[in-house]
Amino acid sequence: MIVNVILAILVLSVIIIVHEFGHFIVAKANGVTVLEFALGFGPKLIHFKKGETVYSIKLLPFGGSCMMLGDEFMEAQTDEDEDEQADEKNGKAKTLEEEYDADRAFSNKSVWSRIAIIAAGPLFNFLLALILSIIMIGVDGYDLCTVDKVYDNSPAQEAGLTEGDTILKINGDKMSCSREYSFYRYYNAAKTMNITYERDGQKYTTQLTPQYTKLSSYKMGVVIEPDCTIQSVTKDSPAEAGGMQAKDIILSVDGIAMENSTQFTEYLNQSTGETLSVVVSRNGNQVTLAVTPQLVEQESYYTGLASYGEYVKLSPAQTIVCAFKEVGYWIEIVIESLGMMFTGQVGINDLTGPVGTVSVMSSVVESSKPAGTVAVLMTLFSLAIMISANLGVMNLLPLPALDGGRLVFLLLEVLRRGKRIDPEKEGMVHFVGLMLLMALMVVVMYNDILKIF
Repeated sequence: MIVNVILAILVLSVIIIVHEFGHFIVAKANGVTVLEFALGFGPKLIHFKKGETVYSIKLLPFGGSCMMLGDEFMEAQTDEDEDEQADEKNGKAKTLEEEYDADRAFSNKSVWSRIAIIAAGPLFNFLLALILSIIMIGVDGYDLCTVDKVYDNSPAQEAGLTEGDTILKINGDKMSCSREYSFYRYYNAAKTMNITYERDGQKYTTQLTPQYTKLSSYKMGVVIEPDCTIQSVTKDSPAEAGGMQAKDIILSVDGIAMENSTQFTEYLNQSTGETLSVVVSRNGNQVTLAVTPQLVEQESYYTGLASYGEYVKLSPAQTIVCAFKEVGYWIEIVIESLGMMFTGQVGINDLTGPVGTVSVMSSVVESSKPAGTVAVLMTLFSLAIMISANLGVMNLLPLPALDGGRLVFLLLEVLRRGKRIDPEKEGMVHFVGLMLLMALMVVVMYNDILKIF
């Protein structure tokens, strides 16, 4: 377990380093003096100076910084203060402005140079997600939004869909993968779907109106992800009574291997209430559980089609195209999730911070170990893609203290034809934003710790 935690922290560290390296490399390219390039926060554990920059690793590995000369928000004293303190004893202390060339200060660069430097961090996160996506899809393949099953006398059959069709768009929204289709259906269950699909290289359009049904079916009381990982277990449910836990991965039911969540749901719907033998992977071990589903009356909107999300190998060109789609998918998921926060569908207790992220990553890595080293590596890549894309989007939000908030002030400067916002006022806005952000992080971290214990 300790090894898993270390791996998770290393992955997060790489993502943070790439983000800060984006700021760093573009700052250097624009002739800005970088005072310190740091991974983590708090006291320095390791540091050394090369050229004009101090490189350091700090006690808390969650975060990082690229401190530039003349950046009112980020500028801070570095280890060269030790030299300044030595000079101070000799009566010749120097300020940063005296120590360095003022022309190489961030604040003295053109507004477009400053925009490029600030925007580079999130853009490098998207670039990292793209590179990892190309590797992962090249190894594992991609879950194209293929129609795997069309049931007789269903809305899907009436709409003319057949097995093997590939869904491209629904109501104008691109369906880059089977996961995206599942996400769309979950939040738009009752909507009539204007579908664009591909068959034998030709594109077609059709309309599918989900059929409202009210029926009784057997349920366990679990929410599962497409790969059969249990996301949550309902309190006082058959799943809880049978010993199922969040983060378990369902491997088989009654000896039948479960490849995806759709297959599991279909098997459960066909059950008649008898006790099922469920094998799950838990912390790298296989555990056999006896679970008796409960008959539940349920309302739903039935389409009559299933997309299992099976991963298929692609050509190099298709791999690159789908890598862009993969990054776009996660960007869309983050944006949709943010929208759900504003509508109350997601609350603060649903947020996950660094501690929770490391915990989840550690558990997922442990559960993938039986499949071998490549599976563990691809699992880490998948998580890194999600987190890196998430970090890129979150940092572009127009909120104080974030890169997006700083870009807002720079764009205002462009609109004001070069007239800058008062640096003191801007600094105060970012300081207040930083304090609120830190408070939120404390609350989220506290919730993460409660979830673990």
